Amino acid sequence: MSNEDDNMRRVRFFSVDDLSVGWYIKRVAELVEQFDPEHAPTDVMDILELHNVQQFLEYDLIPREYTESQRAVASSRIGQIRSIVARFFSSVNNANCAALIGGVGHEYHTVLLELLGRNKAFECCDATTMLQVLDQAGVHLGELLACKRLVEAYDAEVRDLLLAAPKNAEYVVRKYLQRDVRDEVYLPRSLTQEDAGALLVRYVDSADANLNYIRLIESAPVKADTGIDAKLKLRAKRRNVEMTESFFESNPGLKTGIEVKLSDIQDEPVIFEIDESDGIITRFTYSSRWLDETLDNPSFLNNFQHLFEFADRQVLLTFPAYRAQLGVFERIIGVNGRTHYQVGAGFHAVDTSSRLQILLYRHYLERKGKDLEEVISWFFENYLVNEFHAHNFSFRPSSRSASYLERVRHLFSEMESVVAQFSLWVENGELDPELLAITSDQVRYKQVPSLLPGKYVYSTQCPDIAGILDALFSDQSPLAYVSDEFTGDNAAELLLKNEVSYDDYHEHQRPAIDRLFALGILKDAGGRVQIANAEQFLILESLFLTEACSYYHLSAYGRSEVEAMVQRGWVERRTSLLTDAEGRYFNYFLNKVDFSNGPELRNKYLHGSQANGEGEERHFHAHIIALRLMIALVIKLNDDFCLLAQEQSNSAATKKLSE
Repeated sequence: MSNEDDNMRRVRFFSVDDLSVGWYIKRVAELVEQFDPEHAPTDVMDILELHNVQQFLEYDLIPREYTESQRAVASSRIGQIRSIVARFFSSVNNANCAALIGGVGHEYHTVLLELLGRNKAFECCDATTMLQVLDQAGVHLGELLACKRLVEAYDAEVRDLLLAAPKNAEYVVRKYLQRDVRDEVYLPRSLTQEDAGALLVRYVDSADANLNYIRLIESAPVKADTGIDAKLKLRAKRRNVEMTESFFESNPGLKTGIEVKLSDIQDEPVIFEIDESDGIITRFTYSSRWLDETLDNPSFLNNFQHLFEFADRQVLLTFPAYRAQLGVFERIIGVNGRTHYQVGAGFHAVDTSSRLQILLYRHYLERKGKDLEEVISWFFENYLVNEFHAHNFSFRPSSRSASYLERVRHLFSEMESVVAQFSLWVENGELDPELLAITSDQVRYKQVPSLLPGKYVYSTQCPDIAGILDALFSDQSPLAYVSDEFTGDNAAELLLKNEVSYDDYHEHQRPAIDRLFALGILKDAGGRVQIANAEQFLILESLFLTEACSYYHLSAYGRSEVEAMVQRGWVERRTSLLTDAEGRYFNYFLNKVDFSNGPELRNKYLHGSQANGEGEERHFHAHIIALRLMIALVIKLNDDFCLLAQEQSNSAATKKLSE
């Protein structure tokens, strides 16, 4: 098998579910039928291919038309092939190493290293000989570092290879900082913290540094064992700025943006449009008439929730970076850190539009003699008392004459205070100011309690629910396309917009449809495949889009569906003021609890560690973000109080009817 076509046909085993399995089955059968244990191959490529054939046989991946006797023969080859492969690689030594393994193609490098290590060839060959032969065969450093046995056998020599060029620092980054690395990276034990740190410094300063890796270093947590300290992070930050400016000097890019504005003649509360005349501009136009008619304090807060859409119909915040927002290329392309908050275009769009909406509304209110922080103060000190008899809550607005640096510090302090106040109210049913004064626990936004038990519904790790959500809502679902006539962004949209019969689906799609029938998700209604249960569908949609569902916003029937899903192990209920995704969002902006790439605004401002000379513009920007977080808390707190009052009212009405 020396010609190029034969090499392309060689069997490679990736996994049982890999689509290439069917492609190789015929070739596997040919090799099994030709196999003669008395005349074993001597060429390394033939040996490696036999090893791949062995894996096919171990998983019974053979032609369907094989008879029982043919299957028995194929099965008997497993041990024979394993023995031949082991004898070949066990014979490798310094004298024959180059002759035996020197001509291995790149597609077999990984399995070559695995078999050399498994059969102790690294112990039989010195590092100089083996590494030279592997280098001549085109095995690169990344493949060497993916082989644990090789790194352990040739520790000092691999360390020297790693330190030989600044570019190799990328392997250190992949090992400690990068998320979803395809191959494991094993670093030699002799590589010290000082080695790693020095290599990373050389990389940051090098001309061929990758901007993605520079940003990972900049946002990485400070840890001695990774070689990353504060000085290196600052160095990477400055290099990031330099490389970014250099890039945009020669790459103007595509003009994109978001605009918000007021209209004196518009009747609709808001008009949304996308302008593609000069780039891509998303535009929100709000009616001044509408805002003029909603000048009372309750309407101010309602406008943030409903007009600006800071929350959805279940009062789940629209701000977090939900996984469902990520496009297919955002999920598979790019470099994300292990401790990064992964964001995409959807997150950035909501982040930008919400900041602009606050700026617009803040400016509008100032023209009317209103101050947004004073409205927030009214919510705590008047609204909660009058509507829910919740006494002693307090929120002190910033002084209008204060600098934005002072305002941001004050607002973050007040934010933590109101969270502490609410936590005490939930715990004790009242708020004692003296108890609050001696309560000094650090605020943990993901653990802020709720007035309602089991407030949120979450998916479990059950394979059924994961499969249902992917099949219905993923843009990669195999059920999202039937034909040019029947298509959608996902399978659910396809079904909702089209009348699709079971027979319209292709043969390979029907097992998935059958599974959804069996689970009660879909039904065959007179020749049309339909959603089986509307309430169940809305719950599933919320679990996919916002990673949670608000139990108390569901109808009685919807709640019964949740309980049925709990019994099946698909979902669970947990209680907190914020959903898990919302809690992560707060932590991303405020601290380092979950992520290393956030702005850490709370930590910097309350600890006084923001850089000098940042200027009022930077502090003004932070003030807008702080306002957004505070408004989000108000929306969530109001939802909690309203839902509790509604539940108590329903309970009282039910009790009265039963008497």
